[in-house]
Amino acid sequence: MTIYLPIAELSVNVLIILGMGAAVGFLSGMFGVGGGFLITPLLIFYNIPPVVAVATGANQVVASSISGAITHFRRGTIDIKLGTVLLLGGLAGATVGIWIFAALRRIGQLDLVISLAYVLLLGSVGSLMLAESINAMRRAKRNEAMPLRRPGHHGWIHRLPLKVRFKKSKIYLSVIPVAGLGFCIGILTSVMGVGGGFIMVPAMIYLLRIPTNVVVGTSLFQIIFVSAYTVIVQATANYTVDIVLAFVLMIAGVIGAQYGVRVGQKLRGEQLRALLALLVLAVGIRLAVELVLPPADVYSVIASGSGF
Repeated sequence: MTIYLPIAELSVNVLIILGMGAAVGFLSGMFGVGGGFLITPLLIFYNIPPVVAVATGANQVVASSISGAITHFRRGTIDIKLGTVLLLGGLAGATVGIWIFAALRRIGQLDLVISLAYVLLLGSVGSLMLAESINAMRRAKRNEAMPLRRPGHHGWIHRLPLKVRFKKSKIYLSVIPVAGLGFCIGILTSVMGVGGGFIMVPAMIYLLRIPTNVVVGTSLFQIIFVSAYTVIVQATANYTVDIVLAFVLMIAGVIGAQYGVRVGQKLRGEQLRALLALLVLAVGIRLAVELVLPPADVYSVIASGSGF
């Protein structure tokens, strides 16, 4: 069963697209991330133009993040004040990212930059996450105590000006690193189509020392609005959002996320991090192979519309 994607200008098997959306939604619910770093490469692997995959994949991030954020809001694990600071930085970063996206598209280097950025980002983040999770599992196996971290201790970050008290998170922290983190994630959202949760969550825990119980929900709160803003601007400025593809992905993603949450609750934290790290590395390696291997058709001939 095939459907035609008007913006991507090609026909695709709707069952494959539904399977992609459901799989990414399942993984999003299991790991607590938006899933943009997975759906965009998968769409590229399926020959969806990268420019369309990046802009349309952000819709999947919005749908998955809303589903997760509602659950966290009911549990009271979202710091609205902290999320608002992240959001302001994220909106500024997304605006800059959309300008970069358009500039790269004009000079014809967008596809290459997106692929290289994914390889570098997924490779580095996946390697760090895998090393940390393996060490955690080894400590658990030897019954060693985890090193304690004080939520209020921030090192050099604690000495920055413009401090604000975030009561929900029980921290007193400068807004500069918080807004800066949101700014960087906003750029990634616009240029690469990712929600940024797989970077934001570790950064909030290990760098900003924010308590883990409010990190995931607060991250999803920011991702919703930044990703939605990116989708709207991409659709109006660059005309790269395929609404048919986005609709199919969102339906499948929301359904898959519900089952992913149930499975994720049965696994320990270090096991989840290890699985996510392996998944991130696998996608990065697949993209790297695509960049290195020569294409099947080295040359292509396009017939001209005018005759002689």
